[in-house]
Amino acid sequence: MNAATPNDGARSNEGELYEHHKIIAAKGQEPLRVDKFLMNFIEYATRNKIQQSAKGGHIWVNGAVVKQNYKVKAGDEVKVLFEHPPHEFLLVAEDIPLSIVYEDDALLVVDKPAGMVVHPGHGNYSGTLINALLHHIKDLPVNSDDRPGLVHRIDKDTSGLLVVAKTETAMTHLAKQFFNKTSEREYVALVWGNVEDDTGTIEGHLARHPKNRLQMTVFPDGDQGKEAVTHYKVLERLGYVTLVSCRLETGRTHQIRVHMKYIGHTLFNDERYGGDRILKGTTFTKYKQFVENAFKILPRQALHAKTLGFIHPVSGKQMQFDSEIPKDMADCIEKWKEYSKHSQ
Repeated sequence: MNAATPNDGARSNEGELYEHHKIIAAKGQEPLRVDKFLMNFIEYATRNKIQQSAKGGHIWVNGAVVKQNYKVKAGDEVKVLFEHPPHEFLLVAEDIPLSIVYEDDALLVVDKPAGMVVHPGHGNYSGTLINALLHHIKDLPVNSDDRPGLVHRIDKDTSGLLVVAKTETAMTHLAKQFFNKTSEREYVALVWGNVEDDTGTIEGHLARHPKNRLQMTVFPDGDQGKEAVTHYKVLERLGYVTLVSCRLETGRTHQIRVHMKYIGHTLFNDERYGGDRILKGTTFTKYKQFVENAFKILPRQALHAKTLGFIHPVSGKQMQFDSEIPKDMADCIEKWKEYSKHSQ
């Protein structure tokens, strides 16, 4: 969200205020304390931080400062305003190691580890891929969201391949390929349950969940959100879980995670979408212990951006890259393979 000038004439003792968050409560919103309401919308925020913000006069509803116990109702415009611009716009170069798969004058391809945030945002102002890229490359072109170098993104806890543009020409050319769905992106995912069909296509528009803005949800009738298409193929059935390949036709936020949940196969250990619970299997204590151990081996959603293909913006050649499944996910898959052998 871009830094804004004072909203609704709001001013602090120190002068100009900047908008960090703006949320309009949905029609069906039941009255809810503003601190609890904001917890559903601001990623990585804690209740204590939100309450401190309220005490400092930083939470506004419909143009007026409110306390933490204010009850948000349908139609309310809730804003979080501070005296400083959002930290994600104060980008700092940091000397962070990068796993660079390929690099030339126009672009580079990075194999991002799980746990690394792609760009700064609330709660993650340093240690991101962007911070590392700014140290590696002096001048990066910015995309339409003012994000340096980024053509596409993958989630913090998803590992795998990303292409980064080093010039304005490369940015325009690559962004067009992603928009026109001509780039190739294949992910490998471990999902709950036995995926019965060997192959399939999931279609359903994606938009923010009306009550929990940290989640995306499917609108099958297409009356809301953006078109999203995922093609999947079963790689291996492992009893209570299935290893699948997912090819993206579109690239929406959380697309694979939401689409797989939509067809009843939530990603293994995907905390945000409920995959960190035992969704399939027996009630035996021994099995529960096995799954808990698998969660410890892979403390994130089981999703890896394995292959990436695109036309080089300068040479016109087809570029194709492949990334090995990282150890945490490979070990978890191996554990399930062993379990499925012995439980048959």
